[in-house]
Order: sequence, then C-alpha cells, then structure tokens
Amino acid sequence: MSRPPAAHLLNRELSWLDFNARVLNETLDERTPLLERLKFIAIVSRNLDEFFMVRVAGLRRQIVAGVTSATADGLTVEQQLEAIERRVAELTTRQRQCLHGTVLPALAERGVRLVGMDELVPPEWAAVDAFFETQAFPVLTPLAIDPGQPFPAMSNLALCLAVEVRDPEAGSVHFARVKVPKTLPRWVPLERPHHFVPIEQVIGANLGQLFPGMDIVGWHTFRITRYTDLDLGSLEDPEDLLAAIEEQIVKRRFAEVVRVEVQDGMPEHVRSMLMAEVHEDVASTEEWPIKGPPLALQEVQEAGTLLDLGDLMELACLPIPELRDPAHTPVVPAELRDAQRSIFDLIREHDLLVHHPYDSFPASVERFVEEAADDPQVLAIKLTLYRTSGDTAIVRALARAAERGKQVAVLVELKARFDETNNITWARTLEDCGVQVAHGDPELKTHAKTVMVVRREDDGVRRYVHIGTGNYNSNTSRVYADIGFFTTRPSIGADVSDLFNQLTGFSRQRLYRRLLVAPVNMRMRLLELIGRETEHARAGRPSRIIAKMNALVDGETIAGLYEASRAGVEIDLLVRGICCLRPGLPGVSDRIRVRSIIGRFLEHSRLWYFANAGADEYYLGSADWMPRNLDRRVEVVVPIEEPALHGRLARLLATALADNRQAWELGADGTWRQRTPAGAPEIASHGEFIRDSWGMQPSAGPVGESAVRAGRV
Repeated sequence: MSRPPAAHLLNRELSWLDFNARVLNETLDERTPLLERLKFIAIVSRNLDEFFMVRVAGLRRQIVAGVTSATADGLTVEQQLEAIERRVAELTTRQRQCLHGTVLPALAERGVRLVGMDELVPPEWAAVDAFFETQAFPVLTPLAIDPGQPFPAMSNLALCLAVEVRDPEAGSVHFARVKVPKTLPRWVPLERPHHFVPIEQVIGANLGQLFPGMDIVGWHTFRITRYTDLDLGSLEDPEDLLAAIEEQIVKRRFAEVVRVEVQDGMPEHVRSMLMAEVHEDVASTEEWPIKGPPLALQEVQEAGTLLDLGDLMELACLPIPELRDPAHTPVVPAELRDAQRSIFDLIREHDLLVHHPYDSFPASVERFVEEAADDPQVLAIKLTLYRTSGDTAIVRALARAAERGKQVAVLVELKARFDETNNITWARTLEDCGVQVAHGDPELKTHAKTVMVVRREDDGVRRYVHIGTGNYNSNTSRVYADIGFFTTRPSIGADVSDLFNQLTGFSRQRLYRRLLVAPVNMRMRLLELIGRETEHARAGRPSRIIAKMNALVDGETIAGLYEASRAGVEIDLLVRGICCLRPGLPGVSDRIRVRSIIGRFLEHSRLWYFANAGADEYYLGSADWMPRNLDRRVEVVVPIEEPALHGRLARLLATALADNRQAWELGADGTWRQRTPAGAPEIASHGEFIRDSWGMQPSAGPVGESAVRAGRV
C-alpha cells in the first residue's frame, strides 16, 4: 500500500511536543490539585530530557551523516530542528511562567514554599549550615579549570555550578565546577513545615568553604544533555549483547553534548568559557563514531532560575491530601474475590479481563505468578520482562519457583531504554536463582507482555496465559492505565508456546493460530483488518473502527485508514501521544476523529475494535501503530473471543470517547483543542473508571456494544 502524500501527514517530532503541551495544560488547569500541577511540570521536564537525549540527538547525527532527504511529512532535518527549537522555547517559557507565576505562589498560600537563602531566619541559617557541613561538604568535589587542569568531564543531566573565583593575592580570576551529587536532597527541608531551600543555593552560599582564601565572584547553575541511545551494531549472541550494552551504558554518560541549559543571568564571559569547554568535550569523545555539530553560543538555553524541574516530582509527592488527587485504592476484580479458590480454577471457568490501575495488579497478575510459583501442579512458568520495578513480588516468585525445581524461563529485554542497567541486574539475579534467562534477538526489542503457566491437571497438561498491554511492574501499575487478559484457550496457549520457543531458541516461527505477532504477521493482519472494514463499507455492510494506542506514526497504516474513511468507515482513534494522521481532511479523512486523553493516569492500553459487518472483533496487546512496533519489535496482540467480555471493552471505549473533561480533539490543521462539557454533564473517564472499573456512566446511562457500533459516542 502506498504511503500518504506529505500534506496529509503531521511531523512526528512536533506531534510529540504537542503531546507535552497537552500534559503541561494540566498544570494550567485550575481544576487540577496544586501538587498534581507540580507533578505535570516535572513530567514535562523529564520528557524533554529524553526528547533531547534521543530524538534531537538523532536529528543532529543525521546532519553530520549528510542526510538531505525529507521525512514523510516533507520537512528536512534542518527544518525539523528549527521548528523544534521554536516549539521547545514556547513550551518551556509557558512551563516557567506557570511554575513561578501561578503554581509556586498558590502553593505558598497553602503553606508549601521554596525559599531562597536570603529569606532564612537566623535559626534556619544555623540549621542549613549544619546540614552543609555534615552532609553536603564531605561529598562535594570542586574541580578547577585552568590550562594545566582541563575542564572536567560532565556527566549527562548532572546539575552543576560554574563558579568564578578571584585570587586576592595574585588578582587572577579562575573558574571551577561543582557537581551537585544526586545523593543529596534537591530540596533541603527547613523547620517550618513544607518549606524547602534548593540544594544549589545551599552550596552557593557556602562556596567559601570549598575555596578557602579565595574571593567568590559569582556562581551560576548549568546542565548538559548528551546523546544516550545505544549503538550496538551487529551482534551474534546474547553474551555479546549483554557485554555491549554494559559498555554503552558507561560510554553514554560522556557522549556528545546536544543541549546546554544555563541559569538566567549567567554572564556572557562565563557562558563563553562553558561553551568552549563543551566543544572541547565533544571533540574528545573518540569512542563515538559520529559527533554532532558544535553547539553555537546562541543555542544555549536559558532555563530560568531553577534548572532540572524534573526534581519537582519529590515535592509533588508531599503527603498533603487536600493538595493532591483523592486517594485511589484499586479493587479486587469481582471474578477473583473468592480467595479460597485457586486462581487457576477461576481462569479455567472463563476468560478474564482486568483493567489497571482500577483493578488491583497484586490481586490479579502478581497473584497469578505467585500461585504458579507455589502450586505443586505447576510445571513451568515463562514470562517476558521489559521493565520491572526493584525487588517485586513477580521477581521473587520467579526465583522461588526456580529454587523449587520448576522450569522457569524469562526473556529479559536488555535494550529497554534507560532501564538497561536495572534489567541487567535482574537478569543476573534470576540466573543466580536457577532461572533460565534469555535476551532474545539482538536486532529486535521484545516488547510483548506475556506470561504462560504450564500446569498438570487431571485431564492433562493445561496452559494458562496472561497477555497485557503494560509491563510487569508493580510501580507503574498504579499510575498506568492498562488491560490484561487471562485465558486457557488451547489455540492461544499453543501460540504463546511457539512464541517463547522463538524467543529463547532457534526458531523462525511464521504461523500463529490466533495471535498477531510482530514482526511476523502483525502488519499484514492489521492492514487486512482495516481493509476488511473498507470492503464492508463499500458493500453497504456495517463497518466501524475504534483504536486506542499510545502513538500512530506508520505511514502504511495511515494510508489504510484514509482509504477506509473514503469508503465510508467511521473511525475513532484514541491516541495518547504522537499522531501523524491528519483527521477531517475533505475527501481523505473526513470520517476520522482523533482524541487524546491526558489526566491523572497515563493512558497506556492498546485496544482495537472492528465492527466486521456485525460480528464484532476486539484485540488488545502491546503494540502501537508505529514502524518500530510493527517491524522492529516482538509484539503480541490477542483477539478477545469471549462475547461476554465484549460489553466491557465496548464500555471502556465508549467512556473514553465520551470524555469531555480530560480529552483533546485533533483538527485537520494539526491543532489540538480541549473538549469541554458545553452544558452537558462532565465526564472525566479516569473518574468514571474509578467508580466502575469498566466505565459505566451513571450520568449518561449505560453505554454498550450497540452504541460503539453505531458511532453514537
């Protein structure tokens, strides 16, 4: 299928920045509790860090490599970087204005304050000085910068002080750098409840102790961002992969610089000195085969009076209930509330769906793995591990099962971005416990979310399967909205067995009974499903597509959706983040609507609905509609064949589409506009799901399959 013309597509990078603008809007929305608004400021800051480390760095490398071709939307690399610079400037300006002009003053009125050193009263000065002497001073290392002492290597994202000192005897001026260790608290608490002073101000006020006998001329904070993606090349076996990733993790702490942030008001001569050393730093990164072009002095970003706003997440977690979202306790799914029965008995009776964080992750997924570890009838456990969280119940259960002699195999994805070190640690921990650990294909990321338990029963060996949209991570399960599916269907169990054999052994499995597996058959099947709806519409049969995902980028899939729209298929897309499709183009996509839900929880589930001439089909799994998911990752999507479960999924989609509080709509011009109740009852999908895990809407009446099929939501 041909790809759409450039005019019919939105730019991937700019769409991602638009997503962050929607996240930032939660900070601007007075309906959002104050500490939650602070949280969204921190999220945007961390998102921008990753954007520069990966996406902007990649674009700069394309310039060095001489790439001149335009992207699918028609922008050259240079045009993208110019547009990114403008958008980021607008975004960060709004972010700082909101922080300093609205959120911090409002928090101060409620007793939560960031104060400067000049605002401390004498007893607080004494306490802060004691903190500096006992906790900060011993771990700080001032590093001089002079012809005999080159500028010290600066690690990625480290908050640093550029210090200018004068020798009173010689009259000479010198520069030094002081790195703020992550082991120190960013916000030093005072005796006044919920009052804090930034650690850099504490250090700045005590620089005389770090440079005794010198006059402190001034100090300013700065921060650099480096390229951090992995350059693995071609590897032949998992041992090479693990060693190569460990090497890359060390190297990328000092890879080429792609961004320099400085505190407002940094003098020009200090900035020039800093940039000269940054350029020397870039020139010395011999391990990296491609170096970005030098950063111009005017490309340095003035980042306000506070740098690294991601650290505001610490303050956002202050235990002040009236300034945060109401507490939410996930419920035990109704089908799993009989604690006297084995979870395997419950799953064997019928397929189950769970919706996190509304349904309890410990009471469902963790219980599944824990019971498997302890059940003497269980013979084997197999699991894919993309991201996990510390010493979790699942990791402990896997180790316990292996120690008890069960066959335990875990596919640990070492290439999960920014979790590489964590995953290497857990891979080795599991191996030490007797778990068979595999790392999959070095050229593919294993992003699938799948567990299989093999159990001996009276009527033979049975496979129990969980397939989900989210990671097996107890931390993110409390804030990521995901769906999980439990089944004992033999065809699905057989497919999952084949999948694990492919992941852990030498197999080129190409045929799957029910599963859609990338990169084997998912792209083909997805296009077939879209094409089938197109043919139904042309023939006058019922047709409809609803798809929920994190990102929509794939050009071939977008072309299929445009063709379906032309044929008369009504299409609703729920895309949390990047969307390259332009909805509402006359004669192209005028039957396509795109919405994005931003709110308390991070929308992470991937769910597809196809009307199929009245024979409804639902699919859920790990894949977004992006080239990387369809072609360069191992992904799993499963059809939900139990009709009794269709109503639940229909209500979930209907509730999301009815959202007029947290939802945004994308226009044909690429502009996102927030939906408003406009006199109708306010429907915030996250609140609806908290009240009822599957999204029944008391204010609007029950919404079921017929409403979804008819497009009445």
